[in-house]
Amino acid sequence: MIFDTHAHYDDKQFDADRDALLRAMPDGGIVGVVNQGTTLESSLASVRLAETYPFVYAAAGIHPEEMDDFTPQSLAGIEKLLDHPRVVAVGEIGLDYHWRSDNKELQKQALRVQLELARAKKMPAVIHERDACADTLAILEDFPDVRIDMHCFAGSWETAKVLLDRGRYLSFGGVVTFKNARRAVEVVQKMPPDRLMLETDCPYMAPVPNRGKRNSSLFLPFVSAKIAELRGVSQAEIEELTTANARRFFKLSQGQ
Repeated sequence: MIFDTHAHYDDKQFDADRDALLRAMPDGGIVGVVNQGTTLESSLASVRLAETYPFVYAAAGIHPEEMDDFTPQSLAGIEKLLDHPRVVAVGEIGLDYHWRSDNKELQKQALRVQLELARAKKMPAVIHERDACADTLAILEDFPDVRIDMHCFAGSWETAKVLLDRGRYLSFGGVVTFKNARRAVEVVQKMPPDRLMLETDCPYMAPVPNRGKRNSSLFLPFVSAKIAELRGVSQAEIEELTTANARRFFKLSQGQ
């Protein structure tokens, strides 16, 4: 029983075999996948996937690298999607100063506006952060009532502790299997079990021994096995724990 909290199956890398791959998921032990939106178009595609496959859910949002899509029309479309019964979160949203740092104020505005949507809809938000830790933490401070998942967390234990002390969740994928993943390893070892979740960020970030290949939820057992090793528990315990955490975070009952 594995729940993938962060995937991008609408990506063109899956165009050739998307349906066959997704239909194989239940037999591979995958009980849930949240497909994350990055634009209005990809959020709509996520909803279509969630309408087609009963174990797939959608998140709707505008990614910080997609600020061209941050328009009143797109925001209105995102807000409407948040009322769809298969949409379980606002995401993927956040700040990313790695590729562009000339539009910081626009990114911060987009993050705040979408967190306000999450607050108004009483929904969780999935946060992307890259080279923007201080600004992200500062904005999240203003939204203590919004459930937050820090997707693909790669920060220090000190940063993780700040987030965890405020009730945030942290999700981990293939990075924890990489040889140079010292910070992620430390956080996984130290963090409380009730805030830990699994993700792929597929088609990216495939775990060892598949690093460099197209990622999918079917590779998550490599991640759960590594986390089990790091925490000194069984793989089954990690998979059961992280699935329960994901269902709680997204407010999904066992039968959903």
